[in-house]
Amino acid sequence: MLFYVFLAIIIIIIIFIFSSPRLSPVPYFPSNAKDIDIIIESLSLSNGQTVIDLGAGDGLVIFEAAEMAERKGLDTEFVGVEINPVLFAIMSIRRLINRNRDNIHIVFGDMFTMNFDKILDPKKSTLFYLYISPWHMEKTIQNVKRQIQRFTVVSYMYEVKPLGKSQKQVEGLNRIFIYKSF
Repeated sequence: MLFYVFLAIIIIIIIFIFSSPRLSPVPYFPSNAKDIDIIIESLSLSNGQTVIDLGAGDGLVIFEAAEMAERKGLDTEFVGVEINPVLFAIMSIRRLINRNRDNIHIVFGDMFTMNFDKILDPKKSTLFYLYISPWHMEKTIQNVKRQIQRFTVVSYMYEVKPLGKSQKQVEGLNRIFIYKSF
């Protein structure tokens, strides 16, 4: 009986965390695993690159991309930014067991107000992976543009209207929009 009470409390806490606008302002929807190969290809992984997943959720994209980078012998760095404490904990645990963990950084933070100076190497190119609701795009991109002069964006499913027309679209189960050198 005590086990079921404990389980019910855990479920209530998780529901609260996922429904609280303060703890999870952007709804969590994982990138479709069937599109993961196309997403990683769209990232154009290379040496001297930092890939930042804003609102990384469970980290599917950065962990799969980090494994690909390791197989190719690339020094690409990966940063997963997440404000939801449950998803942050999941990514932190996943990082511990990833072979390329030295090139993966998990940051507890708010993509709308984050200071990127703390996580970026100015000598490396910067790419942002976004799979966030369209109504949050403008605020997110404004924060990025305030701090970084040149960056690339790969957006899953949604166009990034503040960046104009995408230079490339890739078709999978869902579209991937690529915006280069802003």
